[in-house]
This record gives sequence, C-alpha cells and structure tokens, in this order.
Amino acid sequence: MDNGKHLLVIRLSAMGDVAMTVPVIKSLLDTYPELRVTVLTKAFFTPIFKGLQRVDIHVADVGGKHKGVYGLWKLYRELKGLDIDAVADLHNVLRSNILKRYFGLTGIPFVQIDKGRKEKKALTAEKDKVFKPLKSTHQRYTEVFDRLGYPFTLPQTNFLSKRTLSEKCLGMMEGNSRKWLGIAPFAAFSGKMYPLGLMEEVVQRLNKTNKYKIVLFGGGPKEKEILEKWDHTYTDCLSVVGKLTLEEELALISNLDLMLAMDSGNAHLAALFGIPTITLWGVTHPYAGFYPYGQDLDNALLSDKDRYPLIPTSIYGNKVPEGYENVMSSIAPKAVLEKIFMLLDT
Repeated sequence: MDNGKHLLVIRLSAMGDVAMTVPVIKSLLDTYPELRVTVLTKAFFTPIFKGLQRVDIHVADVGGKHKGVYGLWKLYRELKGLDIDAVADLHNVLRSNILKRYFGLTGIPFVQIDKGRKEKKALTAEKDKVFKPLKSTHQRYTEVFDRLGYPFTLPQTNFLSKRTLSEKCLGMMEGNSRKWLGIAPFAAFSGKMYPLGLMEEVVQRLNKTNKYKIVLFGGGPKEKEILEKWDHTYTDCLSVVGKLTLEEELALISNLDLMLAMDSGNAHLAALFGIPTITLWGVTHPYAGFYPYGQDLDNALLSDKDRYPLIPTSIYGNKVPEGYENVMSSIAPKAVLEKIFMLLDT
C-alpha cells in the first residue's frame, strides 16, 4: 500500500498515553527516513515531542474552535490542507471517529488502534478473570503503522536525549552535586495512588540520609499545598509544582538519576529519557499494557495479589471494589526504600 510520505498521528490525551507515542514515532521515523509526521494533540503536550526530527504538531483546540461536530469539520479542513497521505488514529474515541468519517470523504487511509477492550475486560473481571499479560500500548500503537503499510520493530531502548536545563531550573537546583531523585506521588485516581502518609515516611527517611536532592512533582492547588509542606519540612526536598513550565519540567526529568512514581503520566515522561523509574501499583497492573517504555519489570512494586486476588480491578484505577481501598498499603515503605537504595547506590 503506497500511502505517501506524510502521516497524521492522532493522540489527544491523557499525558501518559501521549508520552507513550514518542518512542513509537521515533522508531517509525528511524526506519523510514523519508516520512514526515504531524501529531494532532493538545497544545499543552507540545513539549513532549521536542527533539523529534520531522515531527510537527497540529493543535486540537477541542474546548474552543474545534469543539463539537462543526468544530471538528473545521479541524478536518485544516488537516486536509496539510496534504496528509494517511492517518494513524492512536486514540480511537468519539472525536477521532468523527474525523474518520470526514477523511472517508477523500479516501485517505485511516487506521485506528485496537484497544483490546475484550481482553482488558477479561483481565479486570471479578469472575472468570483471565490473568495474563496483554499487548503493551506501545505494541498496539506500532500495529497501527504496520496496517498502514509501515511495519517496523520497536526497539527495547530508543530514548530521547537529555535536555538542557534552563537558568531558572539550574538556580532552583543550586548546582546540587548529589544524586537527583524525582518523586511524583499523585495519580488521577485513588486506586493507584500510594497513601500519602506512607509516601511521607519514604521522603522522611530519604531526607535523613542527606545523600539525595529530592524533587517533588505534581499539579493543581491541592497537590501544590501538600508538596510545598514537604518542601518546607524536609531540607533536601524541592517542590517544583507551579514553578516550571512543562518544557522546563521535562528538561529536569531528563536529568534525574531516578524517578519514583505511580502508574501515571510522570512515570512515562521519565521513561522517555531512559531514566530508571520505580512504579507503585494499586488496583491496576502492568499486565494491562501500560508499563513505562524500556523499564526493567523489577522496578515495579505491586500490591499484594494474594491478599487482594481481584487485582487488577480496572485498567485506569477508577474502579475500587469494597475492601480494596487500601491495597497499596500492602507495599511497605521499607520495600520502596530498598529499591531506591539499590538503584541509586550501586
């Protein structure tokens, strides 16, 4: 199938899912040096793609001028003007389905991701659960390009280069020569967030070692308030919430020695740069296919499945059965600390 040399890639949200497109697109372009790619995504995510050669961003303003059916028609007209030869829909939601209908008027090939809903439903079922590893999201992305006529093998390691820190960021880090440890203690849903009391135990113990610069990541007023308190309480902690742009945060993440995160966006951002990333898992599980790119599976600390046999109860952490509210308490702070020390002190 000859689909030309300019591909449109659609992935509007969420941050982690958008980040997971990066090693796939990078590997695609490494394999096909004649290709150009335009990524349709939200403006906020633009810095994630910085440094990728032959990649442009087209902003989807889904809350403004591209809102609704007529807004999507306007968006389609903009995209059509870019001389798109084929479309890889890595999102497959209502908005991209409407765009598919519009592109169908032109005969431009439009291939959508198979999200594997049936097998994910079986993986998270309470009864007759089928507990086995599913395809990774990275692999599902790769298969879309294969079906468009651009097969390639996704390497286990195809990372972005370390980025240069801004003067502002360098000033905040004060030229610190200790190892830099990022901690992102929040997640979109409580079902995959380590209890803050236990996380503070981890931070307190790390702070006592006086061996690391602990950088705290988060977003929003409530998270900012909590992390600012830790910043003021623990001398080696620095909260960057609300102090840096996403581009500056990504540069800082690319210079970390280690990231500790949930099954969340920050884990995927760190993985883009090959930063060793420890992930903590609650009612979700790596088997669902959302494990950070290129990371050692030993860096995943899982809740106790013997005590909580229904894990995973959901793909996104939004479904927490009765009695499963405290699954992550089964991950002891000692286990988290031992993993950190093992990775940073060797």
